[in-house]
Amino acid sequence: MTMPHSISREDSLAVVIGRAGSKGLPRKNALSIAGAPMIAHTIRFARASSSIGRVIVSTDGQEIASIAAAEGVEVIRRPEHLANDTATVDSAVRHAVESSGSTADIIVILYGNVPVRPADLADRAVARLVETGADSVQSYYRVGKTHPFWMSRLDDAGKVSPFVENRIYRRQELPPLFMPDGGVIAVRRASLFDVRDGEPHAFFGRDRRGIETREGEVIDVDTAVDMAVAAAMLVQGIEVHA
Repeated sequence: MTMPHSISREDSLAVVIGRAGSKGLPRKNALSIAGAPMIAHTIRFARASSSIGRVIVSTDGQEIASIAAAEGVEVIRRPEHLANDTATVDSAVRHAVESSGSTADIIVILYGNVPVRPADLADRAVARLVETGADSVQSYYRVGKTHPFWMSRLDDAGKVSPFVENRIYRRQELPPLFMPDGGVIAVRRASLFDVRDGEPHAFFGRDRRGIETREGEVIDVDTAVDMAVAAAMLVQGIEVHA
């Protein structure tokens, strides 16, 4: 995808975020997958995106910082209070943007533990942001078998009750719902820096848009199973089809 004519690459900054700590899968951002460190796949994705002019990595870990440096991108060392379990993504990104000295209007947020994405995902998000004038664009996949209509409550005695009362039997009849997949977030600088107490998602702005991915096109690695699936897709060059 070519860069939208109304914005130059210099107007966009990608912030790859990767904490050193991970309880579910220790060192996950630095683990080797398909011949490269996990976070290196995201860095390479960002550098190959035509809509991104500059790439920086925000991390609190020396191992990740060394990987980023080896990939040829700038490193912003994240302070401890922005790298603990209660720190928010947007606060870490704001710190990285300010520390980098960038004046970019569009910030592309990329998680370092997502080694599998469609190659044009960031370009699609930036294009949607520019074309619509929205405050933010996030990637989503359509919910299938995990649709809330098919979820149930299960009490301590094992008694089952539906989460949402309905008579839908076939998946094709489910009302369309979408789940953020972690693939990309493109946000206006003004929205990112709009911090409001009690509104943790304020940085998405008021005009929030989305782009759709197919289920499985984006692999967000949190467990060993996720990693095995992502590795298989990367090694075998698997493409997801609807």
